[in-house]
Amino acid sequence: MTDKKSGIETWNFVSNFDRDRRDSEIALPVFLAFACSIGVVPFAIIRLMHAEYAIAFVDFLVIVGMLMLGTWIYRTRQVRIACVVMAGLCVIGICASTYVSGPKQILWAYPTVLAIFYLLRPGEAVTTVLVMVGILMPILLSDSSSFQTASIVITLVLMAAFTYAFAAMNNRQRVLLTRLATKDPLTGVGNRRALDAKLAEVVAARGRSPSPASLIILDLDHFKAVNDTHGHAKGDEILQRVAEIVNLRIRVTDSLYRIGGEEFVVVAEHQDLEKATHLAEQLRLLVEANELVDDRAVTISLGVAQLADGEEGGDWLCRADEALYAAKRGGRNATVRAA
Repeated sequence: MTDKKSGIETWNFVSNFDRDRRDSEIALPVFLAFACSIGVVPFAIIRLMHAEYAIAFVDFLVIVGMLMLGTWIYRTRQVRIACVVMAGLCVIGICASTYVSGPKQILWAYPTVLAIFYLLRPGEAVTTVLVMVGILMPILLSDSSSFQTASIVITLVLMAAFTYAFAAMNNRQRVLLTRLATKDPLTGVGNRRALDAKLAEVVAARGRSPSPASLIILDLDHFKAVNDTHGHAKGDEILQRVAEIVNLRIRVTDSLYRIGGEEFVVVAEHQDLEKATHLAEQLRLLVEANELVDDRAVTISLGVAQLADGEEGGDWLCRADEALYAAKRGGRNATVRAA
């Protein structure tokens, strides 16, 4: 599991699957920032009333810092950077308050550990907690008994260990969710959800640079007849073989998706209509040349469309789909380019 995420990144990943709730990716970190600032306010007021100005000043810095981070997340949507800063602010706050007011402030280290593991990736969180414990050790050793110091350090380390285990499990669940949510279970290629995300990504990239991109949509000809004659198990095997044939021919930078029963889409980035049409023809000939069943040739029809300036992903896919159906109306086993 090489691509480890923080708890907040996993939340963003899950929330992004709901296209009607895109703002949910910033809702939780903004809430945490403002909740933290509000939670510290009573302590800052009490300390001012007791003339504890140094620790009240630390509280004030935490309050202002969290409010600024929450506002910045809301306006810029830069969650990752803000979470790193927020974790650093938490560590600075607990260390500064402990050195100013003494070991009684160490109780705040426990929610700080939880916050660190939620805001940062597991490896980063472990390092940050160890640094925090190292900074706190001198004050703990000077103002606490050896037994108290050992108890505090051990409980902090245990909390960090259990939180790390939870974070590791969280990452495994995210990987599983990614596989279930974006992969076609039969062929292992991307599904419609993954295609929608890819189209949005390519359209956004097109807005930043003029590099071309093309879609190839392909559909197996008379596939129902194949299923009726040879059974659905053989039909599933044919779909898997077609996916393998296409994947072996397309480039590493291209991507393949299954969006229907026997319908696939290739996203060919940095390829104009001419090159994509040539690729489509090669795919058509490769599928036809493979003896996927004994008694008949399995063929495909294809539609090709290049992304136009200002075009949305849905419109782009519709143009390729229209070209595909033009190929089917023309007799199948053919490639048609979209207008």
